[in-house]
Amino acid sequence: MTIHLTRRALGAGLGGAALSLPFLRPARAQGTLEFVAGSLGGGWYTMAAGVAALVKDENPDIQIRVVPGGGLANPTRINNGQSQMGWGIDAFTAAAVRGEEPYQQKHARIRTLGTGYSPTEHNFVRVADGTPEDMKSILTRPGVKIGCPQRSSTDEMTLQRILKFYGTSPDRIRSEGGRYLNGSYNDIADAFGDGQVDYLYVALAKPASILTELGTGRRKAVLVAFPEDVRKHLIDTYAYNQGIIPAGTYPALQTGDVPVTTMDSVIVVQEGLPEEVAYKVTRTLIRNKGDRLKQIHASMAAYDPAVAWKYAGAPLHPGAARAYRELAGMPG
Repeated sequence: MTIHLTRRALGAGLGGAALSLPFLRPARAQGTLEFVAGSLGGGWYTMAAGVAALVKDENPDIQIRVVPGGGLANPTRINNGQSQMGWGIDAFTAAAVRGEEPYQQKHARIRTLGTGYSPTEHNFVRVADGTPEDMKSILTRPGVKIGCPQRSSTDEMTLQRILKFYGTSPDRIRSEGGRYLNGSYNDIADAFGDGQVDYLYVALAKPASILTELGTGRRKAVLVAFPEDVRKHLIDTYAYNQGIIPAGTYPALQTGDVPVTTMDSVIVVQEGLPEEVAYKVTRTLIRNKGDRLKQIHASMAAYDPAVAWKYAGAPLHPGAARAYRELAGMPG
């Protein structure tokens, strides 16, 4: 889930982290909200577009324009007022508020509309050609060729954390004759199909269309289980979660349950978002829980308003709190 952000804006939120990213314009017109989502081809972009349409159907006065983004840099973009709302990742949003790694300043101007909108699995895919099958052997072998989303994505940041845990890095992979390819989800999926890379690392909520398509592609692929030590490290050190990709989710990529690292989606908003707007958007989401949200994306069936407001990683927007009090049993 990837964002394009200016060096200047990123520096304000991440303390000048060295990411080379192109410019994104702020919202074009007053009265139109900008929803910064995920990379084109990913689930977040689809979900944001669906939420925008749903909100407009029930609230014609609220116009939402969706732009590409990503979980790592979205909180910074919203904190700086470039976008009014967007998707965030629970662990990274909490880190942004506290000013902890990978952020170097506290993001004091972000609020949320709750969490639980889309539990997201981290997926590691290998080519099924007799190469090593376990994650450690794959990532530490000389000459490994792996593709992952662009820098400033939570996918890529997580992969770097796993590489560090195993005593390696993107630079070491390249120095040993391997390939560490960054690109959009579609780009790296194409690279896998063409044989430019033999492994993919992507964080996408199930069922992810790209993974489904890999199962019918030219190269036979297999999902790789996340070993227990990696899952424990990511949970204990960075507040990720763990989960399972159930057998049959991607029939061509798995023969049984696959244990993985997971995270969840938060709707992050700017503190200056009018209370009435935050109230109406949250009210719409609460009213449409279940089948209607599932029509936007299967993962959104998990949204439960009764617990969504309990997320403690960032303050709840007052407008959202009002909606949860009225419709979801949040104490006054």
